[in-house]
Amino acid sequence: MPNYHLHVNGQPCAVDADADTPALYVLRNDLGLTGPKFGCGLAQCGACTVIHEGTAIRSCVTPVAALQGGKTVTMEGLAHADGTLHPVQQAFVDEEAAQCGYCANAWIMTMTAALEKNPNLSDAELREALSGLKCRCGTHMAFLRAGRRAAAALKSAQAPATAGGAA
Repeated sequence: MPNYHLHVNGQPCAVDADADTPALYVLRNDLGLTGPKFGCGLAQCGACTVIHEGTAIRSCVTPVAALQGGKTVTMEGLAHADGTLHPVQQAFVDEEAAQCGYCANAWIMTMTAALEKNPNLSDAELREALSGLKCRCGTHMAFLRAGRRAAAALKSAQAPATAGGAA
C-alpha cells in the first residue's frame, strides 16, 4: 500500500492506505479524529466536511491521495493552541445553534472556510455558501445567527489597531 504523508491539524502524519480510500476513513479510523462524521457517504449531507487548503471539502468522497501535500483541518484543529475556540465554534456555543449536533461539523467547517475567505459575506452569500448542507433538526436560523456573530468576531479581529494601541 502507498504511504501518504499528510498535514492534519498542524501535525505531519503518515498513513498507509490505498489511494482511493476515502479521506474520512483515514481521518476517523487511522488518525482517531471524530469531528468529521459519516453521514450519507455520497457528499450530499456534509457531515464529513473538513477544510483542505482553505476550502471546505467532503471527505467521504475525497480520496486520501488528494490530501497529500496540502494542509487539512478538522473540527479538532480549529481551536487555538491555548484552547480558545475558533470564532465560528464560539458563535455556535453562544447562539446554542446545534440541537442534536450531528451536522454541526458540516456547518462549522463550511462556515469557517467561507468566512475566513471573506468575513464580509452578506446574509445571502452566507446562505449560498451553506446551501448544500442538511440539518434534520431544522436549526438553520440559529446557524445563520451564529454565522453573523462569527463574521463580526472575525472582522473585529482583523481590524487594525488604533494608534498607540488604545481602543
